[in-house]
Amino acid sequence: MYHTSNLLQVIITSLVYFLDATFIRLCLESGSCVFRTYMLYLSEKLFDNQGLLLRRGIMKYLLTSGGVRNPSIRNALVELLGKPIAECKALCIPTAIYAHPYGTPDLAWEFISGHPSPSYMCELGWQSVGVLELTALPSLDKERWISWVREADALLVNGGDALYLSHWMRESGLLDILPSLDNMVWVGLSAGSMVMTPRIGQEFVGWKSPTGSDETLGMVNFSIFPHLDYPSFPENTLAHAEKWATTLQVQSYAIDDETAIKVVDGTVEVISEGHWKLFTPQKS
Repeated sequence: MYHTSNLLQVIITSLVYFLDATFIRLCLESGSCVFRTYMLYLSEKLFDNQGLLLRRGIMKYLLTSGGVRNPSIRNALVELLGKPIAECKALCIPTAIYAHPYGTPDLAWEFISGHPSPSYMCELGWQSVGVLELTALPSLDKERWISWVREADALLVNGGDALYLSHWMRESGLLDILPSLDNMVWVGLSAGSMVMTPRIGQEFVGWKSPTGSDETLGMVNFSIFPHLDYPSFPENTLAHAEKWATTLQVQSYAIDDETAIKVVDGTVEVISEGHWKLFTPQKS
């Protein structure tokens, strides 16, 4: 199933990766009246009032509920990577698990190692897997850890608490460099997927953000209700998801652990060997 953003959004997002502020300004000074007007419009969309590129986010996302746990999701990952997993380097981010009520150091290690229970993330047969702990990054030289990120093909982002993860995405500086990582694939697990949405809903608020809100990074334009009908989460029913969706005022998906959402250039595709449901807010 596909849901495509409007053409203008796609054009503007694509231009971010090919045009810079200097080029835009030169066009404004030398172009025809019509062209200058059009470029001024794009300039206002692409740059802030200081001429800095507005944040648009990395280009490719694989947002899962339970990891890469079936052939359909794995095939989608390989398609996003553009080469076999065995030829790709990954960095895993365990940060979110530490703020979850049930989070422990053991679960952080389980995510990284895939033992004793598989995480369906780090043990997929990558060429290499490193650990990127966001809470450590502010104490390091930025250029040092940025080079680690740029060398990776994928970021594997653990579940846990989405608001805590959102906070450390900002505090660490990783969020600031996402627009330059256009060949990177963000592979989210549960909260690692939810963090990219505009809001998570009060039902999923655990760790309290300094802002007091349930807003996350908003790199995609829909919200996610993960672990639909998961046996260990009796409250994660479709009825509960429907009620949750009415509070958000944005398009949202309820997905089970056999489902993922692939996003490329604003185009959304649901990859599923399980079940899921799309909720569209009613117009007032």
